[in-house]
Amino acid sequence: MTAHHFTLSGAPLAALPSGALHWPAAGLLAVSDLHLGKSERLARRGGTLLPPYDTAETLARLESAIAATDARTVVCLGDSFDDDAAARALPQGAEDRLLRLMAGRRWIWIAGNHDPGPAGLPGTHLVELAQGPLTFRHIAEPGARGEVSGHYHPKARLTLGGRRIARPCFLLDAARVILPAFGAYTGGLPTDAPVLDGLMGPGALAVLTGPRATALPMRAGQGRAPRPLAGSGG
Repeated sequence: MTAHHFTLSGAPLAALPSGALHWPAAGLLAVSDLHLGKSERLARRGGTLLPPYDTAETLARLESAIAATDARTVVCLGDSFDDDAAARALPQGAEDRLLRLMAGRRWIWIAGNHDPGPAGLPGTHLVELAQGPLTFRHIAEPGARGEVSGHYHPKARLTLGGRRIARPCFLLDAARVILPAFGAYTGGLPTDAPVLDGLMGPGALAVLTGPRATALPMRAGQGRAPRPLAGSGG
């Protein structure tokens, strides 16, 4: 597992290739925007039909991230379910799998804009979590420091081998880190979107997910093939 290691408000963190954020000293793993039940919600509302495997794929990735880090605390940064009805319609097998992951761990559900209410599952439901120097919430707040958030599903657009691709990525600067969407079948917002440009300070990095976490300048690196920056591995 080749992560990008960085420090936010004095807390040593690791952006993992999976899109999860690890705080080893606190035994904490944070993920954002699981959007469990997205294919079910689209089918229920008469939208585009997707293969109904997103929940199983997302839970498998979450299971792997927890096993790799041996996390004692898991923080889900909002939009864990595609809506409240999707939480209630979680298949029994998926619910059992999720409950096994939660067993013996401190599990924090942060409210999102898709799932503002409790999902009827164990764990602690919060609007935001303050732990040590960090604050975990769903949507970034201008002027905040030591902030860990999600919501925007940031994606970097690159040209590789003459082909344009979009890769989910973390965005980080001296004040905050915005996590990519962890769920399968999730779209994304380009890193050059005005709202992201307005949130992120000078020198912000985009850390791409994939086989390894690869860091690029958020602004100057768009449109070029990714090259690891110093300190991006480990």
